[in-house]
Amino acid sequence: MEPISQADRGAFSAGRSALANAIIDGSGLRIDHSRRRGRGAGINTSGRFEPVSREGFDDGWQTMEDLPPFRTEVQVERPRKVITRNDSPDISFDRSINPYRGCEHGCVYCFARPSHAYMGLSPGLEFESRLFAKPDAPRLLAAELANKNYEPRTIAIGTNTDPYQPVEKEWRIMRHILEVLEAANHPVGIVTKSALVMRDIDILSRMAEKGLAKVAISVTTLDRRTARSMEPRTSTPSRRLEAIRALSSAGIPTSVMVAPVVPGLTDHEIERILDSASAAGATEAGYIILRLPLEVAPIVKDWLLREHPDRYRHVLSLVRSMRGGRDYDAEWGKRMKGSGPYAWQIGRRFEIAAKRLGLNQEKKVLRTDLFQPPRAENEQLMLL
Repeated sequence: MEPISQADRGAFSAGRSALANAIIDGSGLRIDHSRRRGRGAGINTSGRFEPVSREGFDDGWQTMEDLPPFRTEVQVERPRKVITRNDSPDISFDRSINPYRGCEHGCVYCFARPSHAYMGLSPGLEFESRLFAKPDAPRLLAAELANKNYEPRTIAIGTNTDPYQPVEKEWRIMRHILEVLEAANHPVGIVTKSALVMRDIDILSRMAEKGLAKVAISVTTLDRRTARSMEPRTSTPSRRLEAIRALSSAGIPTSVMVAPVVPGLTDHEIERILDSASAAGATEAGYIILRLPLEVAPIVKDWLLREHPDRYRHVLSLVRSMRGGRDYDAEWGKRMKGSGPYAWQIGRRFEIAAKRLGLNQEKKVLRTDLFQPPRAENEQLMLL
């Protein structure tokens, strides 16, 4: 294949070129819209651990048109343990649960995409269409909580992939996990972009009454069109605000995560998002700057060229200004908030708006003293 000429690159960046299926930053061929309708990523390159990289290309015989669209497939995963541990100094939790691997929401910026490469799959379209469900998670969780050496601390759910993504309606794994946690009086913190969380208000409200549950709703933008393009299968912004209102009305401590903040595209909405979430009942708030680790960078770049070609250079310039001139800086303490003048400005704007609205005046700390470990399956009953 001949390299793209400088003239063609300029035309493509302006969004006027016929190069709809051109090579983008070496990331692979863009998949035809008819095959990826309702999806976020536009490319589907091989994972970084594969010995051979395969890319489709149009040879002029229209054979690409015969390929079927990407459909959601769910495969059962049988892990031996379900609680994942971490010791990252810039993360507020040391354990988490992921009921699913991959996420049908299809957020183009999702920092969990590179993890699909460990399964021999693409962090692109396969991340949002080739999913793994863990139906044994509730049973495994009960067994781990029953271990005599287990010490309770808040379990975070939704920190990698969303536990309330569309397939949860059928699999109900998250619902069953909450049932196990409630029975054991174990604290849980949830992050989601889905209004489906309202389905479990009955459990969450009972847990919250004991100081055992809190929920954070992620709101990236209030613009429905931008959200549908950037996060195609998430709940609409208005539905997420509705979820904040419903959760807080039920007595569940609820916060809003302005995450990620996309500089030059959504950062002007910080104050509006906080205003709307506060009015809906949120009492805490947080934010994360756009992260572009590994395979996420070409996916986001491709999306910008498709949807916002006029802002492509500006957005990337701002991203790099906050990442030491690179697409991403993974250094602890910097990866979430960035560094430099523009990152400082975003941080100050967020803090001023949050203070004005009375957010974050008191951080909700969940209780651990009520924990009652489940009875192990092979545990002998006490005689006296």
